[in-house]
Amino acid sequence: MKKLYFFTILSTLLTISISAQILKPENYKHYVDYFNAMEDENIAQAIPNAQSWEWMKQNIPLFDCPQQNFEEMYYYRWWTYRKHIKQTPQGWGITEFLINRSYADKYNLIACAIGHHVYEGRWLHNRDYVNQYIQLWYSGNEGKPMKQLRKFSSWTPDALWNKYLVDGDKTFLLDIYPILQQNFTEWNDHLLPSRLYWQEDVRDGMEESIGGGRRKQFARPTINSYMYGNAVALEKMAKLKGDKASEKYYSHKADTIKNLVETYLWNDSSNFFETLRQPSVFAHVREAIGYLPWYFNLPAKADKYDAAWTQITDKNGFLAPYGLTTAERRHPEFRTHGCCNCEWDGAIWHFATSQTMTALANYINNYPKPIITDSVYFRLMELYVESQHHRGRPYIGEYLDETTGYWLKGDQERSRYYNHSTFNDLIITGLVGLRPRNDNTLEIAPLVPQGKWDWFCLDNVLYHNKIITIVWDKTGERYGKGKGFYVLVNGKEVARSEKLEKIVNKI
Repeated sequence: MKKLYFFTILSTLLTISISAQILKPENYKHYVDYFNAMEDENIAQAIPNAQSWEWMKQNIPLFDCPQQNFEEMYYYRWWTYRKHIKQTPQGWGITEFLINRSYADKYNLIACAIGHHVYEGRWLHNRDYVNQYIQLWYSGNEGKPMKQLRKFSSWTPDALWNKYLVDGDKTFLLDIYPILQQNFTEWNDHLLPSRLYWQEDVRDGMEESIGGGRRKQFARPTINSYMYGNAVALEKMAKLKGDKASEKYYSHKADTIKNLVETYLWNDSSNFFETLRQPSVFAHVREAIGYLPWYFNLPAKADKYDAAWTQITDKNGFLAPYGLTTAERRHPEFRTHGCCNCEWDGAIWHFATSQTMTALANYINNYPKPIITDSVYFRLMELYVESQHHRGRPYIGEYLDETTGYWLKGDQERSRYYNHSTFNDLIITGLVGLRPRNDNTLEIAPLVPQGKWDWFCLDNVLYHNKIITIVWDKTGERYGKGKGFYVLVNGKEVARSEKLEKIVNKI
């Protein structure tokens, strides 16, 4: 694959000539000063703490809101993401752990959270970080994919398509398209006689679950949803390339997976997508992975599937004081599989939280009569923010107790700055509501409830190679540009509404 620099050069030129229109970067530097001061930097990779603010100024969208903990966490998550960017002899890499893990591939890379890394990193102005990271995974083994690329289930083609919806880098996407096709086909070795895909929960990165097993080859909502999302993404890439035969193949493949998931993984008795242990034998447990079909907009727009979403507001379902659990709290095996050994039998994992929140935003935005409101989305985001603390300071680790908020790896060094979830992508695409599209249309559907915030601003967003600024100012006093909800493209106003509502407008 070719090394591609065109869009990096273009984005650099844009940030020189067109930058934040409303917000001033220096107003947020104090967060980074605090983050730098609160830790001992015992591990530094490509961008040490001393360079973190300059890197953030050059790379990230700016966010301003009246709820200080949201704002602080937004900058904290960019600060921690930066820690995982690593220079290798073959270009940039992005790690999951800062300390070396015995089961990692070259350069301490682990394939489990590639999709999260791409979804989050697609908003960085310098596209080389994610582009070279992906090139490394698919060609870093003497021109071949890394040896452990398929050690974990993956939704990488879907993530790369969604990255393309932000950066428009057609050349990079189509350059890697053939090897994505090859990788998709290789997963045929995980097909059951039913044509559903099987996976062990450890290879989903979700070991010690109730519904699965470390060596149990069950049909799980995870890999089947991922493969559906990947098929849809490859269908769209094929169309972009003009590869009609492949477009038809992936369209048929996606339809097949969709029908199988709806037919066999939906349990009418629990109103939920569940793991299937044997043909017609459900695991009989609702797990957070049952929301993954909506991450890829898989379920039909049918009322019967809506019932699954009642469980995120049910304290006997997934709702706990510190967020969404990985299994329903009413289940007799909830949190019974032993403490502190990567238990996915109920404890909160932000890997799953960010997947569920992405799925929820899709459900609210893309389905005709959602039974969940923006108020629920906002409250769950509040819990997500509140959960990311340790000893009163911002912190992101592996997983936590759902009632106390205690991090179940405690102070273990391996757990610090765990890069295994998204957060800022949820702020951008969910809360503020910039919904990436494959056309020259801006779609902004905020999930901030009416009357909750009187103002907020997302600025310096590099989208379709233009700088986007999204502003809500109820009285006009916060930003001094008039009251209402409005959008700027390269500093020019393109849309305005008197109230906080969905905006669809040509760029």
